[in-house]
Amino acid sequence: MTAFELRDALASGEVSAREATAHFLSVIESRNKQLGAFVTLTAEQALKDAAAADRLHARLVHEGRREELTILHGMPTAFKDLTDVAGVPTTHGSAALEHKPAPEDGALAATLKGQGVISLGKTQVPEFGLTAYSENRVAPPSRNPHSLARSSGGSSGGSAAAVAAGLVPFAPGTDGGGSIRIPAGACGLVGLKPGRGVVPSGASAGDNAKLVVAGPLAKTAGDAALLMDALVPRDQAPDGGYLANVGRAPEPLRIGVSLDSPWAGVYPFGVEPEAMDALELGTKLLEKAGHIITEAGIRYDNRYPEAFTTAWTAGVGSARIAPQREALLTPLTRTFRRRAQQRSASKVNEALGFLRQFEHDTLTQYAGWDAILMPTLAQTPRPIGWFTGGGHSGEPWPSEWAGDADEDYKRQCQYAPWSSMVNVCGLPAISIPVHTTSSGLPMGIQLIGRPGSELLLLQLAAVLETH
Repeated sequence: MTAFELRDALASGEVSAREATAHFLSVIESRNKQLGAFVTLTAEQALKDAAAADRLHARLVHEGRREELTILHGMPTAFKDLTDVAGVPTTHGSAALEHKPAPEDGALAATLKGQGVISLGKTQVPEFGLTAYSENRVAPPSRNPHSLARSSGGSSGGSAAAVAAGLVPFAPGTDGGGSIRIPAGACGLVGLKPGRGVVPSGASAGDNAKLVVAGPLAKTAGDAALLMDALVPRDQAPDGGYLANVGRAPEPLRIGVSLDSPWAGVYPFGVEPEAMDALELGTKLLEKAGHIITEAGIRYDNRYPEAFTTAWTAGVGSARIAPQREALLTPLTRTFRRRAQQRSASKVNEALGFLRQFEHDTLTQYAGWDAILMPTLAQTPRPIGWFTGGGHSGEPWPSEWAGDADEDYKRQCQYAPWSSMVNVCGLPAISIPVHTTSSGLPMGIQLIGRPGSELLLLQLAAVLETH
């Protein structure tokens, strides 16, 4: 079943919440050891919550009040381990933190539980959500269901692996620099990063650059639309909601294709043939659907990498970590934490000011098109350990690179060079799976939309699914 088919079966009583929960728990039990998608499984609590959901369903139906059922009543899902869920430890992917149970639900979990979801547990993330791969010192790495030797991406990597492997029907992710779209691209999912402020519960404390938003990871555009209906307040959603409108094909659009990246000046990168194959196929499908595709040359200020990195890593400098536990941080986190602590407040403010100007300049350039198109990722999903010194294509890193934070970061920026500027600009963007390589790896395209175009992006994803 798709997620919205399961939602309908739960609403009608054809499937009980307990049956749905038990099904997904059994899939997790059989597959998670290989995948590493879940860090914590809360099976006992999930079954209790499902039983309560079934009792409420029976009562409302008996009293003729079925319309009072919430939109996701009885739907199982999972939260990435950066999101607080009451009674469950939030590890933040860090061995340097004490893992105490969260006293209450964070805003994202509270919103979705209020819409009826049942949480099955917490999924794997990189330390503090900092990287484009979900490997840490807390639990085994999150692996790609399409190739277990490869990463599922980050930072919503465990959630993406869980959705792609059928461990949950869909999942919320959060995205501050590509953390929904990167794992969606790696795992062959639809991943929507909404625009700034569209999902109120997606904001992150201490995010002065306003980079982080919450959005859906799903197998289909319809499933992603259903999760958007639960995440976005009804009075701020399109008339009738996202799911009701996702099947309507949009009017012909002007779409600009661009491989330009604000990282290219500091970290020159190549685009692998498989990424270009995905872009070529995506372009053909969009043209076949009636859209006009033209080249878009975008100029980016070469001061961007330093300013973004300053804003992106500012929070890790202020994280409360006992001095004796600092050694438990990963090399990348430890390096960026030290640099953040040495940076003056005026340097951070200067970076934030630059990013606001960058946003203005970039929006002005994008305004010539209805959407901007590019591959989601410049490379195929990377092998586990590739970023941190675990080798590439069987070849180990030179020993002087192993654990080198700057080499790690450079590789991430070359892997996902078209992600973070979307967060800086506060724009919506979607990763859509369109291509499978000869070795069975998924490759996607990214479409960046105008402010308020979340539904339009989902409609484009729905159009591409039918071809």
